[in-house]
Amino acid sequence: MIVGVPKEIKTHEYRVSMTPVGVDELVRRKHSVLIETGAGVGSGIADDEYAAVGAKLVASRDEIFAKADMIVKVKEPLAPERKLMRSGQVMFTYFHFAADHALTEEVIASGAIAVAYETITDAHGHLPLLTPMSEVAGKMSIQEGAKYLESPMNGRGILLGGVPGVEPAEVLVIGGGIVGTCAAKLAAGLGAKVVIMDISIDRLRYLDDIMPANVYTIYSDRLAMQKYLRSADLVIGAVLIPGARCPVLITRDMLSSMKPGSVIVDVGVDQGGCCETIKPTTHSDPVYTVDGVVHYGVANMPGAVGRTSTFALTNATLPYALKLADLGYQAACKQDPHLAAGINVEKGKVTNRPVADAFGLKCTPSSVAS
Repeated sequence: MIVGVPKEIKTHEYRVSMTPVGVDELVRRKHSVLIETGAGVGSGIADDEYAAVGAKLVASRDEIFAKADMIVKVKEPLAPERKLMRSGQVMFTYFHFAADHALTEEVIASGAIAVAYETITDAHGHLPLLTPMSEVAGKMSIQEGAKYLESPMNGRGILLGGVPGVEPAEVLVIGGGIVGTCAAKLAAGLGAKVVIMDISIDRLRYLDDIMPANVYTIYSDRLAMQKYLRSADLVIGAVLIPGARCPVLITRDMLSSMKPGSVIVDVGVDQGGCCETIKPTTHSDPVYTVDGVVHYGVANMPGAVGRTSTFALTNATLPYALKLADLGYQAACKQDPHLAAGINVEKGKVTNRPVADAFGLKCTPSSVAS
């Protein structure tokens, strides 16, 4: 199989979808790997490192899309890339279709097979290809939130952990999954007072056992949300429904009760976000203010720490990429139903129920469905 790795073109996206280790594994299995020149620069990987393990360096993104049987990326294909996709080509990347109608329609029209990182499961029902980036994003949400609480950033002028004699910031984490857990741990470690909310009593019980004493678990309902938003200095949106749009839990009218200069970091913005007023932003222009509340909506947060994120992500994705290359997507997915869960769109048909429901489209079982 010919596997193509284009350079990411999303604004300030420094990750790359394959390291030299991945190239070496594919080449040893008799596959060909096309790497766009400069694809690894943002992650500290030089072209020579790819060439040394057998990759063919290609200067043109168009050539990679034209020749590759499978494209491996990090972020969803943007408009210029979607024009290059072709029928029967496997696209292996993050998609987050439910938050982007144009992306969904254009991938359907291309006839390509979209295998989405974010809906691949494992034997425990977890999302193994979402986990490493959720860990990075969870930690970054506190790092970025702390920065935008500073006065020069239009924040409240609060040090997250306070100092002796001055109380620390109050941090509200909405969602007790991987993102929320990592965010709460880091915020607590810095000395903040942390409240983490979820709708799963079992998850809250687990978090209550493992978290330090300055983290409090609260069952999430509308009245509790209103209460804790009023006292929060920093709010982390860490809500995820696999493949579907995030539910809106922070409405526009709730903002008026929040402290002026408080900060919302909505990590789920690439799936619509849990805050009604959130919109995708970029690393070059990350924040805006609504009703006195600073909103941080960068849709590719882990891209800012390209090297860490690249190695964390590719450690998780490589076994699946090898299986897809060795067997072809149909045989690989028939053999592995957890990988098959990643098929969101197949040759013009939507095969993922939450994606279909998001846009009122027909959901058709994939060709590998048992």
